Amino acid sequence: MLRDARRTRARPLLAGCVIVIAALGLLLRDQARPDGLDAVVDAATVASFSGHRGILPWLALPGSTVPLIAVSAAVAVGCLIARRPNGAVLAVTAVPATAFLDDAVLKHLIDRTHLGQLSFPSGHTASAMTLATVLGILLHDPARRTATRVARAAIVAVACAVTALVAAGVIGLRWHYFTDTVGGVALGAGTVLALAFLIDLAPVVLHRFLTVIRPLPG
Repeated sequence: MLRDARRTRARPLLAGCVIVIAALGLLLRDQARPDGLDAVVDAATVASFSGHRGILPWLALPGSTVPLIAVSAAVAVGCLIARRPNGAVLAVTAVPATAFLDDAVLKHLIDRTHLGQLSFPSGHTASAMTLATVLGILLHDPARRTATRVARAAIVAVACAVTALVAAGVIGLRWHYFTDTVGGVALGAGTVLALAFLIDLAPVVLHRFLTVIRPLPG
């Protein structure tokens, strides 16, 4: 999935995601209040939806369980039809891996709260960004036909826009601070990049393992 130049570009992106999560985690650890940036962005976001609060749950919806499962399954089926089993593996493992890291690891490790609930990173935002990154990896292929390049770029752009709307929704609903959503974006993108590297590496490791245990001719 990550070949040649794409692998070279993906490495600093993955490192950047790790740095963002680590830096924010250290800064926000054990906090139960917004920082200065959160106070400004959160207030502006809440105010912008003051007359349209009914739309906020719909903005957050793409980051919830049912839409995530449906889209992940559709992407996996598309990969199988296109004979890209590694893409199907990425599609079905990315969201669960992100959810595990978010809910079982980082939220408890960093222990930042919003209205009494663990909030960093934002799980809705992380999951939405996970699918956007999966689509970005699967659809960004310079070897494929130029005629479809605009359509593929448009799909990824829409997925990123949906992630931004999810982030706005969870801030407007007062589920998360702005920096929670930044951490969610970094977690979603970083998890998918790490999984893509692992999936690409698996055949190489398996081949070497089989080579080692294969009996010598006798």
